[in-house]
This record gives sequence, structure tokens and C-alpha cells, in this order.
Amino acid sequence: FSDECKVRAIRTLDIFLSRLAEQTGGQLPANFIVTLPKVTTPTQVATCATILENLETKLGFAKDSLRMEIMIETTQSIINHKGENTVPLLVAAAGGRCRSAIFGTYDYTASCNITATHQSHTHPACDFARHVLQVSLAGTGITISDGATTSMPIGPHKAGKDGALSPQQMDENRAVVHGAWKLHYDNIMHSMRHAYYQGWDLNPGQLPVRYAAVDTFFLSGLQDASARLNAFLNKAAQATLVGNTFDDAATGQGLLNFFLRGMACGAITEQEVLATGITLDELRSRSFVRIVNNRTRK
Repeated sequence: FSDECKVRAIRTLDIFLSRLAEQTGGQLPANFIVTLPKVTTPTQVATCATILENLETKLGFAKDSLRMEIMIETTQSIINHKGENTVPLLVAAAGGRCRSAIFGTYDYTASCNITATHQSHTHPACDFARHVLQVSLAGTGITISDGATTSMPIGPHKAGKDGALSPQQMDENRAVVHGAWKLHYDNIMHSMRHAYYQGWDLNPGQLPVRYAAVDTFFLSGLQDASARLNAFLNKAAQATLVGNTFDDAATGQGLLNFFLRGMACGAITEQEVLATGITLDELRSRSFVRIVNNRTRK
């Protein structure tokens, strides 16, 4: 919704939704959402929300069915010129339509005047923005997603008419693909260590790495997490010592989050969760304190 793009953007949205309503009789696909990129002010979000409301009326979509997500990729969308945290203001401006917020790595680093050589997923400026976004939306039900890795696993050499590549070209292609995979893997692991469990994949060739990284993140910590959660549950509300790691109730909630996230993405099975001594009903309560209190009363 920048001054240069807003007229075209609104027209494109109108055309697309008009055609969709015509083809579906006013029914939206599951999980349909409109993305508003490069947000700088709450006014832009409020304007988008008003347009979506008007289009619902005009095209016969159900009230409040057109939801939106905002892309956090400018410095103004983190802290405004008054020094205020902008994230809650942007969400409030959506009038209940905002479902998620996405961090945009490269636009954000550019807006920080970071040079191209140092624009990366793991730059400290990005971690700062992620943390602001994370704490601003904690407990609101609005999901967060990390940005994309833009290095694609696509070799530079294409086969000619004879369909053959030289050994050197094959080696160079392999090196590019493996390098892009390693970068994507490292970025995903960085995201998950910061509790960003969703991210963007821009190419089908990135999907195997996404699965590998997510499974590695959860499965590599499964044995230790299982032992610690089991010890917690056995001693109910008492702190416990497993190996050389001292746990308290807050860590118990962290362990619960580990299993909830791991099970949600398919990396951890129900059987592996139940092996810790917790029940599925307890897990779905999403509260370690509640679990402990219930067990203590028993």
C-alpha cells in the first residue's frame, strides 16, 4: 500500500476476489488469507481491513471471512517515529482480521541500511525484530512466521541440446545445490531455536531440507526431553535434577511446548509422547501448572 503501488494493489485484489466469488458462489477456500506486505503504518492496515469489509458486502462473502496477515519487513513496523512498539498498533488496526504476522528478512535488513554482503537471516538486527514481534504477539493467538532463504538449490548449468553436462558442470551444480541446502538448513534451525516454527519455502527443492531440519530439531532432543518430563511428572510439583540440568516449573512448560510442537508437525508420534508418562488430555491442556495441580490433588 505504498503511494506508488496502492491503486494497482487494490485493483488487483478486487479483480481476483471478484473472479473467485463468481467461480465459487461466494465461498472461500480453506485457510484463505490476504497478505499485506511492506507495512509501515497502522493506517495501511486499517485501509486494507476496510477494503476487505467492503468486498465482502459487494461480492457476497460471509462477514469477517476475509482475513489478513501482515508482513513485518520495515523498521517502522517494529518501532515507529515516536519510539512506540508498532506491532500491537498494526494488529489492532486490522479490526480482528489479522491472523498472522510474517517477518521479512531481506527487506528489513535493507531498511536498516545493512549492506548486501551482510544481509542474512541470522543478522543480529533480524533477531531483534523477531524478538519484538514474538513478545508483542505472545498470548494473542496470532501466529508468527519467519522469512525465507532466497538462495535457491538450482544449479547454474543446464544441459544443452545433446542433453549432457560435463563433469565439471555437474560438480559445480552439485556444489550450488548443496550450499543452498546447507544455508536453508542452518536458517531453519536458527528460526526454531528462537521459537519460530514456521517459515517460507520458495522452491520445491527446499522442502526436503525443511523436513530434515524440523525432524532433526525435535528428534535430536527427544530422549533428553522425555527423561526430564517423566521426572517432572513423577515428582509432581517438585523441582528435579536429571543429569546435571536443574529444572523448575518454567522448564516444565518448555518441555510441554517441545512435545506439543513436535507432535503438531509430525516429528514426534503419540506413542513417543505417551512414553513420557503424560496423557494426551494433559498434553492438550497446554498448561504444565494445571497438569501438576491436577496430579497433586490426586
